[in-house]
Amino acid sequence: MVILLKRIQKNYTNSITIQKSEFITYLFRVNTILDVENYLNQIRKKHYDATHNCYAYIIGENQEIQKCSDDGEPQKTAGMPMIDVLKKNNLTYILAITTRYFGGILLGAGGLVRAYSTSVSECLKKAEFYDVREQIKFKLTLSYTGYNTLLKTLNYLNIIEVSYTLDVIILATCDTDKFEKLKNDIYKYKIGTNDIEVIEKTYIEVLV
Repeated sequence: MVILLKRIQKNYTNSITIQKSEFITYLFRVNTILDVENYLNQIRKKHYDATHNCYAYIIGENQEIQKCSDDGEPQKTAGMPMIDVLKKNNLTYILAITTRYFGGILLGAGGLVRAYSTSVSECLKKAEFYDVREQIKFKLTLSYTGYNTLLKTLNYLNIIEVSYTLDVIILATCDTDKFEKLKNDIYKYKIGTNDIEVIEKTYIEVLV
């Protein structure tokens, strides 16, 4: 089963208080590690007086890059729970930073794990998402009659560009899991071409 990853539409923030400690979570939409570093610098400067600025981020079309930090909290009680929440929600290209202002009451390891998990989860409740879909971009050469048939029958294609010559040449995309269907439908509907040139895999964002 293909799991669709999601991206947040914009940046979000939320604050909760647990046992007199304030936990402020920021969710940032990021594309690169440089974006991560810039946001971390911003938050560390803004909350220079905080007890901790813990973070977790995931980058990549397949969540290839993952990193987290406890920033002085006991090991695996902050960053790891935060990244677990992001992974369970199938998110990518996202940075979560949770700033803690200590309220004087020790939470213990279990309490910290719950606190950081809850803080990120509560912030995610505010978020709106895009699904990230893998697509194949391809070039297709066909007759004018075949082109008209294609327009009437294959509604899962996204046509990017059309060139009208002796034949019709289209540049289009479709979801990766529909590419075999495309080849079968070309035969089924007698669209009349075997000339499919795969160009690359690409990714699009679709509003959830």
